[in-house]
Amino acid sequence: MEHVDENKEVVNRLINEFVNEGDEAVADELLAQDYVRYDPDAPSGAQGPEEFKEMIQMFGEAFPDAEVTIEEMIGEGDLVVFRGTETGTHEGDFMGHEPTGQTFEISGLAMHRVEDGEITQTWANWDMLGMMQQLGVVPMPDDLIEMTE
Repeated sequence: MEHVDENKEVVNRLINEFVNEGDEAVADELLAQDYVRYDPDAPSGAQGPEEFKEMIQMFGEAFPDAEVTIEEMIGEGDLVVFRGTETGTHEGDFMGHEPTGQTFEISGLAMHRVEDGEITQTWANWDMLGMMQQLGVVPMPDDLIEMTE
């Protein structure tokens, strides 16, 4: 087990101390200078460390109570994968949408490559369409509305 437990702790710290608590010093410590995030919701499909920090800051302004909960985590070699849940309340402007006061709960998956204690790459996919539907800024398909009534 080559550093698997240490790599899991790096990812845990990134989520809990930076994403949830907003400690940018932790992001500076844990994200490699050449870090790249591959995310269908990221501008141009990939982001560097500064763009990722800006995205988290913007998200925190729109959803000040947002929190990612790691449900399960698996590590092998230099890869750490987690399945998580994110919750929050829409209290600030988000992607041109005024605050709705609505809450959301979505699921997501993220895989991180950790090398020498730093995250060098992330592949992430979160249910942003589901979030936008829960906030009421994207309409639900009629057949789904009927199923929930």
